[in-house]
Amino acid sequence: MTTHQLASRKLGAHGLRVSSFGLGCMGMSDVYGPADEAESIATIHAALDAGVTLIDTGDFYGCGHNELLIAEALRGRPRERVQISVKFGALRDPAGGFGLYDTRPGAVKNFLAYSLRRLRTDYIDIYRPARLDPNVPIEDTVGAIAEMVKAGYVGHIGLSEVGADTIRRAHAVHPISDLQIEYSLLTRGIEAEILPACRQLGIGITAYGVLSRGLISGHWSAQRSEQGRDFRRMNPRFSGENLTHNLGLVEKLRDISNRRGCSVAQLAIAWVLAQGADIVPLVGARRRDRLAESLGALDVRLSDVDLTELARAIPHDAAAGARYAPAQMATLDSEKAMVRA
Repeated sequence: MTTHQLASRKLGAHGLRVSSFGLGCMGMSDVYGPADEAESIATIHAALDAGVTLIDTGDFYGCGHNELLIAEALRGRPRERVQISVKFGALRDPAGGFGLYDTRPGAVKNFLAYSLRRLRTDYIDIYRPARLDPNVPIEDTVGAIAEMVKAGYVGHIGLSEVGADTIRRAHAVHPISDLQIEYSLLTRGIEAEILPACRQLGIGITAYGVLSRGLISGHWSAQRSEQGRDFRRMNPRFSGENLTHNLGLVEKLRDISNRRGCSVAQLAIAWVLAQGADIVPLVGARRRDRLAESLGALDVRLSDVDLTELARAIPHDAAAGARYAPAQMATLDSEKAMVRA
């Protein structure tokens, strides 16, 4: 794999210093159809060897499989050289379906105990609820994690997909290191209120979906047929006229990337990197070749002229279709906050 200059970024004023690029491991176990376990482990190894230190997972990815996979990949590696970020709270059923969220204080400690065992570690660097539990005040959830910070089982507290008001309430209980939320050229809703609130409080952003789940990777096509349990089949942005429109936006990116001498994916990731030193993109590569391509974004330096051209090519609300199906959108405090705004 080609070596790129992988600098570090600090996750907000209260967070930790991580690689400027993180590896999201969800697709190695869940949601995007079949994945090759050996290739997944090789991809994690390649990321670590390239200087990636931030590994992101969720205890519900593959119903625990992802944590076990990461533990195997990290076997024999110095624990202190890796930062593990874990989301918790999403409830699953035996058929693989998703249900409610549970972030009660007792559940927090229970989920944490199982994650520590599966990951074969004594502590988790960043621990965060996957979604806001409508039945539990965020103060109670953060307070329970804060107890685990004091006990040494958790290093830092993060949040995921919540709005500005929830962020402020959580931060008042215990300093928040980072907010994990979708952010890309096609998904820019955080720019109005959420991102400014995080910056005001000194909270970093770990941005997932920087390639819009592959839609703006440059590798997607209208003829592509996904196999297995791939949730993109039900995602509005990947369906019908929405897909046709969105792939048209990708061709605009392809024209710019061709002139810049990089791939579409590299251009899209470079755009996220250029939005601020407090933003760390998470790339969900499942294969070494895709990881290598994504790391190439670190060599793409976008000028003000480039950013202006991208803003013209992909306006703020250019994407067609919501980022999730309606039932999933209803679980996002971040989206509700944007509607209220």
